[in-house]
Parts: sequence; C-alpha cells; structure tokens
Amino acid sequence: MSITHAMEPSSLQLRQAAAASPADARDLVEEAYSTMLDMIQLGKLPINRPLQERTLASALGVSRTPLREAMSRLIGAGFAVRTARGQLIVPEPSLRQYLEIFQMRVLLEGDAAAAAATRMPPAEAAALLQQVEEIRRRQHATHEENHRVDNLLHDSIARASGNRLMAQAIHDLRIKARCFDQNGAPERLIPGCDEHIAVLQAIVNRNPEAARAAMQAHLSNVRVGLVARHTEI
Repeated sequence: MSITHAMEPSSLQLRQAAAASPADARDLVEEAYSTMLDMIQLGKLPINRPLQERTLASALGVSRTPLREAMSRLIGAGFAVRTARGQLIVPEPSLRQYLEIFQMRVLLEGDAAAAAATRMPPAEAAALLQQVEEIRRRQHATHEENHRVDNLLHDSIARASGNRLMAQAIHDLRIKARCFDQNGAPERLIPGCDEHIAVLQAIVNRNPEAARAAMQAHLSNVRVGLVARHTEI
C-alpha cells in the first residue's frame, strides 16, 4: 500500500486544527509515532528506503513540527537511523541482530506468559482465544488482520505480566523483529494460530509453566521459519 495524499481531512488533521494546548500537541506526536510504527511493521515504510518528510506529513495529516518530533522518537528508539547523506531510513537488522532479538523475546515473553497465567482476567483470555480461533476456523486472514491480532495477543500477555518495563521491552523487540520480516509468513498462519491457542489455553487453565513452554515453543518456531526463509534467499 503506497502513501498517497488524502483528499479528505484525516482524524489527525482535524485534531491538529483543534490542538490548542501542549497536551494536545503531545497527543499528535504520540499518534504520529504510533502510526509510523504500525506502518513499519506492515511494510508500508519499507526498510532501507528514505522517509520523505513532506509525503509522510501529508499521509499522516500532521504538520512538520509534530512529525519531526515523532521521527526523532523513532531514531531514539532505534527504529530509524540517519544515513551519511542525512536521509532517514528504517534499517534492516542483520541476521545476528535478529537472532539476538529472538533470544531476548524467548526469555521475556516466556516469563510474561507464565505471569499472565496467574494475573490475566479469564474474560480477557477467553476473548483473545475466540479471536484466534475465528482466524483458525476461516484459515485465512489479511496481513493487516493477522498483524492486529498478533499484536493484541502478545501485547495483552505482556501487560498482564504486571511488569511495565518488561512489557515495553517486549513491545519494542517485537517491532524490531518485524523490520527483518515485513512481509510476514503466510504459511505460518495456521501453525501460528495453533501455537497461540496453546498459549492462551494454558493461561485460561491457570498453568504458568505450560504457558511459558507454549510461548517459548511458539517463538522458537517463528525464529526457525524466518531463518530458513532468509537462508534460501
């Protein structure tokens, strides 16, 4: 999906016009930052391609000031870098960096799943399980839908751990991992659903060690599949 100039005012544009306080301005920066993170994960801001400030400002419906602040946050978080020419790009992690990211994810998300098995409200776990089972039943999901449910599941489990620092670290690591594999893996849809269901069933059953093992097995399978795909290239 390419970035095009919007003909109708976006929600960000309308909010920008109404922004009259520092808090409103911060909200615009936060929303622009979050939107760009989603675009990175969905491949709408491709790796190693210069980010055009004017085009992004038009697509997001914000002025240059909040956009530049949001872009500075991307740089500070390691999701974007300046090249020698001064261009801003989304860098592609090396395979070694990707493996290090997944080593951290296995440890942190295993702990988060175990904690969630004692802390996540049963209704929340059941609602997540229902969404994953629906995709599994249909055996189909768009890239955007799969991305949304995958993010919801992993972020919800991380938050349910009760450790805000760990939840933020997991969130950031997952985005960096997506930079390495923006197109996703359609062949992993059904196996991924089955693995997510195993994690959620362990959480519903209040079994911390089963939840930890299921999450770690899931992440190991994702890592193996991605390494195999990139080895073939």
